[in-house]
Amino acid sequence: MKMINLSQASKLTSPNPVALICTEKPDGTTNLATVSWWMYLSFHPGMIAFAMSKKSYSGEMVRNTKKVILTIPSSPIAEAVMGCGSTSGRDTDKAEKFAIDLAPVEGSSIRIPVHSRAAIVCTLKEFIEAGDHYLYVCTADQVYGNEEEEALFAWNGYGQVGTAKRG
Repeated sequence: MKMINLSQASKLTSPNPVALICTEKPDGTTNLATVSWWMYLSFHPGMIAFAMSKKSYSGEMVRNTKKVILTIPSSPIAEAVMGCGSTSGRDTDKAEKFAIDLAPVEGSSIRIPVHSRAAIVCTLKEFIEAGDHYLYVCTADQVYGNEEEEALFAWNGYGQVGTAKRG
């Protein structure tokens, strides 16, 4: 083995699960941000965590409202998912810009992409500084799933998204 940096290691450990963080903007519209650093923390009680840059507009919305929905996007919106990860929602309606159809979720004013394999409706429990990111620890209030949708994964160190096929 040779010494490499953490960014290079991320390419060696691909694929990684991709999620869209769905938050509500002050005008009531939904903001979407692509993340690949998320995980399950606990099943009893249900908890997840995800990391976002300290500069993230979506992170700001999560800290302000304490509400978020983590969705697992599916293959029909793969290109849009990449766009959501490289555009700020501060000045852009990403759902409109990337033609992502949104649907309501029972018990939440936040809307989610129609093409989602899973959706985890959450309340922020706490956030922790983690270098240039914040780690958001959330309780899972409701969980929805659709087995007909095929999940996306990040490949090549988060440089592209695509489905994971079993060999």
